[in-house]
Amino acid sequence: MTQTILAISGRPGLYKLVSRAKSNFIVEALDESHKRIPAFATDRITSLADITMYAESDNVPLMTVLASVRDKEEGKVCSIAYKKCKGAELKEYFAQILPDFDRDRVHDSDIRKLLSWYDILVKAGITNFEDEMKPTDGDNVDDRLKENEEA
Repeated sequence: MTQTILAISGRPGLYKLVSRAKSNFIVEALDESHKRIPAFATDRITSLADITMYAESDNVPLMTVLASVRDKEEGKVCSIAYKKCKGAELKEYFAQILPDFDRDRVHDSDIRKLLSWYDILVKAGITNFEDEMKPTDGDNVDDRLKENEEA
């Protein structure tokens, strides 16, 4: 089932779009709390389907990078202690996942955030990133909600 997974600037974690109101979205945290909160137009909301990682040749969609992490980790949470390890270790680990990533534009904090998102998604039972985060036609929220209702 395709669902809209969101990152909200200034709020930790990831969120799943539940509903849409007149002036906001209702989102549910993907952590253990499953807390539902409103997200307003003033919040910087980004769908994970819209995010790409810088690479030397062409930007790589986040779902592809997450799938590479999943394949390396065999669907389990990250084996590297990304919160504590040094930048060189992070980049060495990430080079195994995305060998041609742009070392100048991809920062250590970007890699840490990606790996933390991966852990959140795996703990939430979302491991089929290619299907869960593929863009819809026009990538409209209403399109995704219709797809979920039809399924």
